[in-house]
Amino acid sequence: MSRSWMKRQQMMGYMFIAPNMIGIIAFFFVPALFSLVLSFTDWNFAGRSVNFIGMKNYERLFGDEVFYISLKNTLLFLSAVPVSIALAFIVALALNRNVYLKNILRAMYFLPYITSGVAVGFVWMLLFDPSQGPINQLLRSIGIANPPGWFSTTDTPMFAFDLIWIWFLLGYNMIIFLTALQEIPNELLEAARMDGAAPYQLVLKVIMPLVSPTTFFLLVTGFITTIKTFGIIEAITHGGPGTSSHILSLFIYKTAFRYYEMGYASAISWVLFLIMILITVLQWLGQKRWVHY
Repeated sequence: MSRSWMKRQQMMGYMFIAPNMIGIIAFFFVPALFSLVLSFTDWNFAGRSVNFIGMKNYERLFGDEVFYISLKNTLLFLSAVPVSIALAFIVALALNRNVYLKNILRAMYFLPYITSGVAVGFVWMLLFDPSQGPINQLLRSIGIANPPGWFSTTDTPMFAFDLIWIWFLLGYNMIIFLTALQEIPNELLEAARMDGAAPYQLVLKVIMPLVSPTTFFLLVTGFITTIKTFGIIEAITHGGPGTSSHILSLFIYKTAFRYYEMGYASAISWVLFLIMILITVLQWLGQKRWVHY
């Protein structure tokens, strides 16, 4: 192969990736750098003047009670991800067998994931209605005289959102697990059975290690997706009652587009970005112990 032909091939490759690279630079790197600069200013979106104020936005953030409430709620919201993955693995195991109407069941499990988050929020708002909602009516029918208020009290909204998010992610996680399960050679499973492996040993010692890269992928992407999600919460409670269902992404949205404090919102977004990086790094370090490639 001539050197000129290689150069033409490289140039062709650069041309193919150029649109994506331009998009990433224009819509990710440039806004990210712009927000980093804004985090050191007092720009309030409505005013024309921009004053450099140094670290005051960050000092204000770490003294802001709403930030700590939002951080706690964000961590609680993130706890829905591993629960959803565990349930999705169980469902995928069941639907990977010869189950009656399994294709329809797979579609039904996946359907919520492609449904509008706002529409999902309004449906669950009706289901969790404290007086007339079917969930509390069911709890009363089994003897619970005072069921939770869910979205109407300050103690339980994040638990309700966790249940919604577990349900919402379940279908996507299940489909990914199904793909991984179908890639496992039947010969390997048969060999384990012939060696005397019980069904639970087959799952714990063979199947789970083989799908561990998929589990790791779902954990990383699930945490990233969840940490920047706020549409369902905004649609149902707007972060209330009070600040009881505030999460960091909603805190950023409200600060920027309701109170027009773009400098302060930029500081919050960079702290959220660092938290996301920290969680991802911890996962990358921890995966060496349990992920088998």
